[in-house]
Amino acid sequence: METVAKRLYEGMFLVDSAQAAADWEGTLSVIETILKRADAEVVSMQKWQERRLAYDIDHKARGTYILSYFKADGPRIAGIEKDVLLSEKVMRVLVLGTEKRPAEMIERDIKGEPADKPAESAASAAPAEKPKDVPAEPAKDAEPEKPAEKPSEPVAGSTPAPESETAATEPEKAAE
Repeated sequence: METVAKRLYEGMFLVDSAQAAADWEGTLSVIETILKRADAEVVSMQKWQERRLAYDIDHKARGTYILSYFKADGPRIAGIEKDVLLSEKVMRVLVLGTEKRPAEMIERDIKGEPADKPAESAASAAPAEKPKDVPAEPAKDAEPEKPAEKPSEPVAGSTPAPESETAATEPEKAAE
């Protein structure tokens, strides 16, 4: 029998906000049970956000997202998705592989740090400089530039502009 190495996956579970608020531990245990049935090893599980849904799901307008990282065999992911479809507590799930995500982003998610937290390095402490090739902004009290005016008379040596079609059709309209 061949052993398949477990890979790290990211799972975003969507649950009803009312049920999650009423029984948070029960909601987490349902998700843990789904993952354990697939022989997945839970690395991290935390509340991500509670938001209004773009459209109603099962007549629910709000949902709570739970972000989970777990290690599992690839063929077992289909079983997790099937268990979610059969679950009454979990409305949706999205499972993604983490191979293409930077390791520092995954570590930050597992630790529960916000994504917009600035990096603590000397580069971030220095004030941002403007690139030298960017033109300076005009003064606020300066007048805006006017578009170049078209000459009203033809310039010597240039071909005259064709007459408009409306001028040719006006005598025809008057004859009718």
